[in-house]
Amino acid sequence: MSEHSISVTVNGTQHELTVEPRTLLVSALRDELGYTGANVGCETGRCGACTVREDGETIKSCTRLAVQADGAEIETVEGLADDGDLSALQERFQEHHGLQCGYCTPGMLMSADTFLRENDEPSREEIREAIEGNLCRCTGYQNIVDAIEATADQLGEQR
Repeated sequence: MSEHSISVTVNGTQHELTVEPRTLLVSALRDELGYTGANVGCETGRCGACTVREDGETIKSCTRLAVQADGAEIETVEGLADDGDLSALQERFQEHHGLQCGYCTPGMLMSADTFLRENDEPSREEIREAIEGNLCRCTGYQNIVDAIEATADQLGEQR
């Protein structure tokens, strides 16, 4: 099978890699580049465990081929922390017990972070709509919504 050379920038670091045409972006991130935050869940785009940002937009990386990301700027959950310091959203998830098994957490964080970049004072209903593409089998979502709401409140106070 033929291979393709691609270039992607992940969390600010440029990477050159060679992939097969069928390689999924989530697999390239995890297996080739070591960014293991995005999880492989359903492999159909329904669960959201593999959510990352591509050129600023959230995507399900299990539905995107790595060759489609050639030249793209990819942000993974590992990029939310700043020199090992958790982001405000990550801290609120921890404080509000917005995670249990943690499998969905990277995707939830990426979706919520993108949402909060565009929404200053979201309602709880808007928060729920923003994360509806991310499934969680453990938490019941209440603590996740609480964590996102608390982050929005904190960011609003800082503005």
